[in-house]
Amino acid sequence: MTGQGRTVRGATALALGGAVAIGAMTAIQARVNGQLGVRIGNGILAGFVSFAVGLVLLCVPVLLTRSGRAGLGRLWTGIRTRRAPWWMLVGGACGALTVSTQGLVAGVLGVALFTVGVVAGQTLHGLLLDRFGFGPAGVVAITPGRLLGGLFALIAVGVSLGGDVLARAPLWMLLLPFLTGAGIAFQSAVNGRLGQRIASPLAATFMSFVGGVVVLALAAGASMLFRGGPAPFPLSLPGDGWLYLGGLLGAAYILLGVVIVARTGVLLMGLGAVLGQLVVSVLIDLVWPPAAGPAAWQVALMVAAAVASVLVALPWRRRGRGAGSSGAERISAAER
Repeated sequence: MTGQGRTVRGATALALGGAVAIGAMTAIQARVNGQLGVRIGNGILAGFVSFAVGLVLLCVPVLLTRSGRAGLGRLWTGIRTRRAPWWMLVGGACGALTVSTQGLVAGVLGVALFTVGVVAGQTLHGLLLDRFGFGPAGVVAITPGRLLGGLFALIAVGVSLGGDVLARAPLWMLLLPFLTGAGIAFQSAVNGRLGQRIASPLAATFMSFVGGVVVLALAAGASMLFRGGPAPFPLSLPGDGWLYLGGLLGAAYILLGVVIVARTGVLLMGLGAVLGQLVVSVLIDLVWPPAAGPAAWQVALMVAAAVASVLVALPWRRRGRGAGSSGAERISAAER
């Protein structure tokens, strides 16, 4: 293998490790936001609080650093000149769906069962988004390995629905995580494209949080208007500091996703995140059992299927024969 080939493979492996870290942070965020939703009795309001905390934290590097302000300036120029079209700016709406769903159902289903629904949405939509070139990596071919990886991920979902899970949790609770997974795949793609267009992952992440806060403020206001809510707000919010870590985790993994999605493609980043999500979610549910989680045998099969989905989808390449094979060893953007 040439030095260039080793460098590309190493960069892809590092990016995949970052995707696993994204999944781990997502799993922790799901349980934190889920518990916040349970404590205040309003999952949408919990999502708004989480996003607002993340936005406040992001203001520090964006406004107080030269690179952050420069990125913000390029973002505004891109919006004003329409070089950054409107569809690149709606990633925050998908993030709003994610944290709202976490607040509504993760505290009841548990993180493991919540995650497998997300897996299905990420897998199917990651394949489609890559195939049509929606992400920053461009058109990514649907190889047999990617299809098999998606199949293993869906097997994990099928296993999760076995036993008496459906008897203990309403169907709508199981459908919402699927929609969340689809939103995560779309958010990764558009945030990556925006970060690439304005040459600033930080400004793209900031834009995502601004959009999410606006959407969630409207949704939370409507929810409290029609359903009622904590009164008086925000004095009724719980005082436990750890319940507000979801915003910090969200800012960290969205920024990381913007950076690495151009290297991995939407599907491969999603599969790496799935691996991190499932492993960490299982550990969380073992320590903190949910009200309607899957049985132990289901958890074991789910994790095995998720690991297999990542391994078979990796861009493996055989070692070439001699110096003349260096071109075949390179991993092009369309193959990642």
